[in-house]
Amino acid sequence: MNEKLKTYLNKDTNAAPLAVFRIAFGIMMCFGMLRFWYHGWIETLYIQPKFHFTYYGFEWVKPLGVYTYLLFVICGLSAFLVAIGLKYRIAIITFFLSFTYIELMDKTTYLNHYYFISLLSFLMIFLPANAHFSVDNILRKRSYENVPRWTIDSVKFLLGIVYFYAGLAKINSDWLFKAQPLKIWLPSKYDLPIIGDTLMHQNWFHFAMSWCGMLYDLAIPFLLLYRKTRLFAFALVVFFHVFTRVLFPIGMFPFIMIVSTLIFFDYGLHKKIITMLKKGLPKTTIVHSSFNYTYRFRKPITFFLAAFFFIQIVFPFRYILYPGELFWTEEGFRFSWRVMLMEKMGISTFKIVNGETGEFFYVDNDDFLTPFQEKQMSFQPDFILEYAHYLGDHFTKQGHENVEVYVESFVALNGRLSTQFIDKSVDLYAQKESFKPKFWILPFKDEIKGL
Repeated sequence: MNEKLKTYLNKDTNAAPLAVFRIAFGIMMCFGMLRFWYHGWIETLYIQPKFHFTYYGFEWVKPLGVYTYLLFVICGLSAFLVAIGLKYRIAIITFFLSFTYIELMDKTTYLNHYYFISLLSFLMIFLPANAHFSVDNILRKRSYENVPRWTIDSVKFLLGIVYFYAGLAKINSDWLFKAQPLKIWLPSKYDLPIIGDTLMHQNWFHFAMSWCGMLYDLAIPFLLLYRKTRLFAFALVVFFHVFTRVLFPIGMFPFIMIVSTLIFFDYGLHKKIITMLKKGLPKTTIVHSSFNYTYRFRKPITFFLAAFFFIQIVFPFRYILYPGELFWTEEGFRFSWRVMLMEKMGISTFKIVNGETGEFFYVDNDDFLTPFQEKQMSFQPDFILEYAHYLGDHFTKQGHENVEVYVESFVALNGRLSTQFIDKSVDLYAQKESFKPKFWILPFKDEIKGL
């Protein structure tokens, strides 16, 4: 086993796929920052809100006021430098730190593909993605034709984890045997040309989409790895992500996944892409020297990345440590590639009580939260707890005495009737956030079988 591992780690492969991946990643991330700015989301999501929901342990990460725009500039500029391969190591570290800081500023904006980008950019710090076809080649007058094979395989492995774990998550009774939440979402797409009236209301189509989605996620990494099915698999990737983009407003994620899967193709395709790109460049800027890239600290880096991937394999299963239904409590739900599995709607009304006199009043959430924040808060327990503490601190500072905070919360999950979510007799202001199970979440009155 050790000999096979050593042999594998010593194998080289052409650097072209890693170079093309770097260029595509950098361009898409740069465009993503411009898109965020263009739509005014920096202002509406990070500057206008009075209060921001934070991640446990990262409460210190806050929007920077008007300087938040500068943060996006730094992130976009570093992505551009990654694309052209100029000062790549500094650029990718800067991108990872700035993008992850943006992601951590407000938990309300959490999306699986933001988490994926943070992980991918972190991985790229340790990969020689600038070894070939980069400005760094010109500056050092050296281009590396080959890179260790595992550097490209590590990107494939991370993509495979995302797909395969998303497929595992879909093996649950709501998704497969009730076609939920697609049965809720798809009928709203009745206005789509051709298929809107004919398919979106059909019960069989809801189930077909659910089962096909599960099978697609589980199979696609293996179909991409196998040469004879690779082209067919890529066609599936394009169709699947374009179709989901038409159905659901999920931003750039479909395009990120489509372009990323190109790395599964043999280096011949990527060399052709680089040849096409070279046609637009002055010939004097092309470096023809050929060397094999070697790591200075290969052993510690490979050990570190092995630990990184071990965490990625194990971490999504942390929900096993918590009691109760995962979709209901959401303890261990994030960062586990559970994509589009739930439709939760809630309403949470907060009551501020004087613990000694019993006097109370209700809070108008519109006074403190944006509509988007209130929607996300209404059905997520950690949001509810953090907001309760914010309200308690706010009214204590206003001079209210013996402040206690209670919530009357009702939530509907995947088409079920709305039921009480939080124990309304528990003073949430007295509860502290931790990794321990939240006893004040009321039990789920149904069962969802699956992983």
